[in-house]
Amino acid sequence: MTGAATVQVLRAGALTTVQDLGRAGWAHLGVPRSGALDPAALRLANRLVGNPEHAAGLEITMTGCDLRFPRAATVAVTGAGTTVRVGDRPGDVGRPLSVPAGAVLRIGPPREGLRNWLAVGGGIAVEPVLGSRATDTLSGLGPPPLRDGDLLPLGAPAGPPAGVDVTVAAPTPTELRLTLRLGPRDDWFTAAALDRLFGSAYTVSPVSNRVGARLTGAALPRAVAGELPSEGIVLGAVQVPANGQPLVFLADHPTTGGYPVVGVVDDVTPLAQARPGTTVRFHGPQR
Repeated sequence: MTGAATVQVLRAGALTTVQDLGRAGWAHLGVPRSGALDPAALRLANRLVGNPEHAAGLEITMTGCDLRFPRAATVAVTGAGTTVRVGDRPGDVGRPLSVPAGAVLRIGPPREGLRNWLAVGGGIAVEPVLGSRATDTLSGLGPPPLRDGDLLPLGAPAGPPAGVDVTVAAPTPTELRLTLRLGPRDDWFTAAALDRLFGSAYTVSPVSNRVGARLTGAALPRAVAGELPSEGIVLGAVQVPANGQPLVFLADHPTTGGYPVVGVVDDVTPLAQARPGTTVRFHGPQR
């Protein structure tokens, strides 16, 4: 059989993007890392199909997607619990699945949580940009989000699928506890604001995305009025806009911002599965 292997997008869903482990090392030029919101889930999917862990796969948000494989392929779905079907037969999340030539892979909406990651043997072989195939939804770097009818090129399989029967995914919690380290601009907020930050429950807003998780709850009053010159932003930075509602920056965050950053979350991975309405509580490293 001649010609490059491809996968056809029959139904792209609400937001399906190509993601790998991101384009590290370019922040000094204003380019964020991007990449999978849950790198461990993508690494697992790649291991299951015999890919290198850094191979590009798909990140599928909320509504699932349908894909047709003109050639036989091995795939794996990780992340939230969902319904997976290969043609007419059911498949499992967290194990290698054989897709016959011409078959359709259907990934349904998550039963809980928000996202799934799909790896295909050989990886999604779109052209890399600055060393990564990741879609950055803020800057526009990398391939655009998938659309119905797209054809995605596949690379050559690198190794055999993993010899496992099943992996067990942890349930998605309804409340997240995130470790927050104060700074660099916590002195721009009143003592009452910091008490509220650590003592109140926030909820994830429906307008959250890959750029950041917007939270709603107790507003954080400022001790310092006026404007702050733009300064660097890192993954997990908790910025507080004029309305006092915290915003946790995620994979597609900007590299600079003009609102004060009250602190930085150690690990934002739990927010990858946080649906709108999920409760978020912050605690300090020693709390």
